[in-house]
Amino acid sequence: MHLYYDKTVLERETAEPELVADYGHYSVWNKPYGVLSQGSKWGDHCTVTRWAERQLKPQRNAFVVHRLDRAANGLIVIAHEKQAAAKLSALFQQRDIDKRYRIWVEGEFSEKATVDDPISVDEPIDGRHACSHFVFLEYDSIQQQTLLDVSIETGRKHQIRRHAASLGFPVIGDRLYGQRKTNENLQLSAYYLAFTCPFTQQHREFNLLAS
Repeated sequence: MHLYYDKTVLERETAEPELVADYGHYSVWNKPYGVLSQGSKWGDHCTVTRWAERQLKPQRNAFVVHRLDRAANGLIVIAHEKQAAAKLSALFQQRDIDKRYRIWVEGEFSEKATVDDPISVDEPIDGRHACSHFVFLEYDSIQQQTLLDVSIETGRKHQIRRHAASLGFPVIGDRLYGQRKTNENLQLSAYYLAFTCPFTQQHREFNLLAS
């Protein structure tokens, strides 16, 4: 028997995930900054899956379908059956889920990056194909930061952060790929998800920015 113990991990406290929708087979959550998508050898403390297992009624198992960085926030889907996990994972793998993000980046990004003509980065990550599209939304001249809307065709590790940094516009609060020291949280939010439910064939759409 192996026993893993890390006092720092067990003492960590985070904000509480917010339930957005519960469809029985799966649920959708708003994951705050600092909450993990999945556990590690140290356990599942501070994971959104563990939170779902403890809070949902009736109680159900929770399976990871896709991931958000610990430092990111926003929409995440959790399956509650192995069949649901397989069906939802297939949607992500086949790129049948529309995912959109908002990021604040360092510097003044080009206003020419529009919905019809985004600035795209098609550069491999860890030897695997990765493609991201960036659209200008607004520029804060006081903070010298730009708000961008981002869509991705693939879901590689740190894809948005790495592609934004490759353009010379790292995400604010990015301690891995950023250019300046900051105490701010990572300014990356997964605000939109849309897909066809694999059980009911109904259109599911979630938008944290909708009024």
